[in-house]
Amino acid sequence: MAESAPEFAPRNPGAQLVDPALLPFLPMLYVAWADGDLSPEEMTAICRRLGDDCQSLLGPWLDPEQPPTAVELQQMLALIRQRTGELSAREKLTLTGLGLRLAQADDRQVSGEERQALVEIEEALGISGYEAARQMLATRRPAEPVEEVEPAFDVRAMQRLLDGQDHELRERLRRFLSRPELRRRDELSRGEYRERVLGWCRELAAEGFGALSYPTSCGGEDDAGRFIAVFETLAFGDLSLLVKFGVQFGLFGGSILSLGTARHHLRYLLRVGRLELPGCFAMTETGHGSNVHDLETVARYDPETEEFVLHTPHDGARKDYIGNAACHGRLATVFAQLEAGDDSHGVHAFLVPIREEDGRPSPGVSIEDCGEKMGLNGVDNGRLWFDNVRIPRLNLLDRFAQVAADGSYRSQIPSPSKRFFTMLGTLVGGRVSVALASLSAAKSALAIAVRYGSERRQFGPSGEAELKLLDYLTHQRRLMPPLATTYALHFALDDLRSEYVASSDLDRREVETLAAGLKAYATWHATETIQVCRECCGGQGYLAANRFADLKADTEIFTTFEGDNTVLLQLVAKSLLTGYQHHFGQMNFLGLVRFIADQATTAIAELNPVTTRLTHETHLRDREFHLGAFGWREQHLLATVARRLKKRIDDGMETSRAFIECQDHLMATARAHVERTVLASLTAAEESAADDLRRMLGLLGDLFALSRIESDRGWFLEQGYFEPSKAKAVRKLVNRLCREVRQQAVPLVEAFGIPQELLAAPIAR
Repeated sequence: MAESAPEFAPRNPGAQLVDPALLPFLPMLYVAWADGDLSPEEMTAICRRLGDDCQSLLGPWLDPEQPPTAVELQQMLALIRQRTGELSAREKLTLTGLGLRLAQADDRQVSGEERQALVEIEEALGISGYEAARQMLATRRPAEPVEEVEPAFDVRAMQRLLDGQDHELRERLRRFLSRPELRRRDELSRGEYRERVLGWCRELAAEGFGALSYPTSCGGEDDAGRFIAVFETLAFGDLSLLVKFGVQFGLFGGSILSLGTARHHLRYLLRVGRLELPGCFAMTETGHGSNVHDLETVARYDPETEEFVLHTPHDGARKDYIGNAACHGRLATVFAQLEAGDDSHGVHAFLVPIREEDGRPSPGVSIEDCGEKMGLNGVDNGRLWFDNVRIPRLNLLDRFAQVAADGSYRSQIPSPSKRFFTMLGTLVGGRVSVALASLSAAKSALAIAVRYGSERRQFGPSGEAELKLLDYLTHQRRLMPPLATTYALHFALDDLRSEYVASSDLDRREVETLAAGLKAYATWHATETIQVCRECCGGQGYLAANRFADLKADTEIFTTFEGDNTVLLQLVAKSLLTGYQHHFGQMNFLGLVRFIADQATTAIAELNPVTTRLTHETHLRDREFHLGAFGWREQHLLATVARRLKKRIDDGMETSRAFIECQDHLMATARAHVERTVLASLTAAEESAADDLRRMLGLLGDLFALSRIESDRGWFLEQGYFEPSKAKAVRKLVNRLCREVRQQAVPLVEAFGIPQELLAAPIAR
C-alpha cells in the first residue's frame, strides 16, 4: 500500500517567522519556494526525511496547499540578511552552514536531530547550497575592479613587425586618414558622397600616394610594394575611398603600366597619378564576369583608317559594374576580342575615351549608373556600351602584342594561352591588394569587438562583479581563433606581396596561383570575422556608429570582385594538378598501379598507429605535427582527386565535365593548400622574431593550426589520421589556447596600430 502524504497543521505566519526554533531552517525554506512551487511529491519526500519534532516545526511551511506569500518570502530574505550581519557573499557557506550561523547569531542551540534535518533537506533540494547561500547574501554587486592588462610582449615591436619596412609610410598615411575632414558623413546623399570620395582621392594623389608604383619619369617611385602597403593601410578607413583609389591608380593606371609601352606611360601616367585623368578598368561584362577568355566586346581593326572599331554586339556584352564609369571616368581600359582581317587574336586591352571634358559621354558611348549598392556607395559604378566607337591604332596597349598599320599581327609570346594569361597579369596585383585590404577590415572588426569584450560585463557569480564578455569560453571560442588566423594570414599575405613584387610580368604563374588562393581565403575570413564580431557586440554592434554596418556592407563584394572566390579556388586546384598532368592520358595500367601504390605507401608511413593516438600537449603543440598534418591532408586530397579525374577521363568523359563532377573535392584540395601555405608563413615569421614576439606568435600559431585541425576533424577521423581520443584532446587544448590568447587579446589588437580616430567606434574607446 502506498504511504500517505503527511498532514500539515495550519500556521500563523507572523508568529512563526520570528520563532527562534525556525531560524536554522529559514535559508532552506526560502530556497525551497523562491524559484517556484515545489511539487507535492517533492514536499512529501522532504518531510519523510525529518524526525517527528522537525516535521512538526517545518510541516506547515512545506504544505503545497499553503505556499508562502510573496510578502512572507521577502520577510524571510530580509530576516536572513539582517541576522547574518556582515557575512560576505564570498564566504563559502552551504545552506546548512548559513542556517547554523543564523541560529548562532541568536544564541540558539541546534540539536543533533535538527542538524541532521538540515543536511537531509539540503540534499533533498538537489541544488548547490554554496550558490544558493551566496545569492541570498548578495544584496548588490561590488564595483567593477580596475584592471590593467600586462602585455607579455612588446606591443610596439609587434606593430613594427606587422608594418614591416614600410612602417614610416604607413604611419604617415594613418595620420592623413585620421584627419576629421576624412570622416564619413552619413547625412550625405549618394551624389555628395561620391564627390567627397573623389575629393579625398585627389588629396591622396597630391600627397604622391597614388603614383608610387609608376616609373620615376611619370611622377612615381617605381615601387609596387609601397603602393600595395598604402592600399592595405587605406582599408582601415572609408572603404569607398579604398576602392576608388584602387580603380584609379591600381587597375586603370596599373593596366597602362603593365600592358602599355613607354609612349603610353609618358602620355598618360603622370596625369593618372595626379588624378587629372580619371579612368576605368572595363573588363567585366554582364554575361561574362570570371570567364574573361570569352568576353564578347569586339575590337575590329580597320586598315584603311588605321583605327580599331569597338562594338558591343548585344546587351549581354555591355561592360558592367565598372568603377569610375557612372560619373568621373574619362578614359577606360577596355578588354575586347581583337579581330584583324579574317583572324581573331583573343582578348586584348584598348584605351577608349568614354567621356568628354564637359562630362558628356563620348560619341558612340552610352553610360548608365548601376545605382544604389549594398555598400561602397561612394564609388560610381556604371555600365558601358560601345556603338562602333573608333580609336587610333596606337590606343592598343601593345606591350605583348602589336598590330601594324596594314593589320598584320605579331607577338613575342607565340602561345595564345600564355599570351592571354600574361595580359591578365594586371589582375594579380589587384588580388594581392584586395586580400590585404580585406584583412585590414577584419583587423578593424576584431579591434572593436575585443576592446568591447574586455570592458563589457554580463552576468557572473552573485556577490561579485559581473564577468567580462571575454572571460566566457563561448566568447573566446568565437573571437580568439579568428584573431590567430588574422595574424597567420598577415604573414602569408606579406610573403605573397614580396613574391609578387619580385616576380616579372612574364613569369607569374606561381604567384597567380598563390594570389588566387589567398585572396579567396582572406576575403572569406574577413566576411566571417566581421559577422562574428558584430554578433559578439550584441545590439551595440548593430548601431551604425560602431562601424560594423559599413564594414559588413563594404566588404561583401570582396568575395566576388577581382575574381569570384569559388572560381579562384578551382583555379588553384587545377594549377596544383599540373604536377599530375603526365598521369592523364599517358599513364598505362602498370603506371597507374605503381602511382597508387606509391601514394598508399606514403599514407601507411604517415599513419603510424602510435602517432595517431598521441594526445599529450607537447606533441599536440609541436609545429612539426601541425605542418605534417596540413601537408598530409593536402597531398592526400590532391592524389585522390587526381585519381578521380583520371578515372572519369579514361572512361571517356570530357575533361570539363570530369572537373564539374569533382568540384567539391577540388575546393577542399585548394583550401588545404592555402591553409598549409598560411601556416608555413606564420612558422617562418615565428622563427625569425625576437624572443617575446616568438613566444606570442608561437601561441597564435598553435591556436590557428589546432583550430583548423579541429574544424576538419571529421575528415582526419575518416582518413584514420588520428583516433577519437586524439580528436577530443585537440578540442580540449583549443579551449585552453583560447583562454591563453584571451589574456593578451587587447595588446594583440593594439599591435594592429589602428588609430582611435580610424576605429571610430564609441564601444572601442
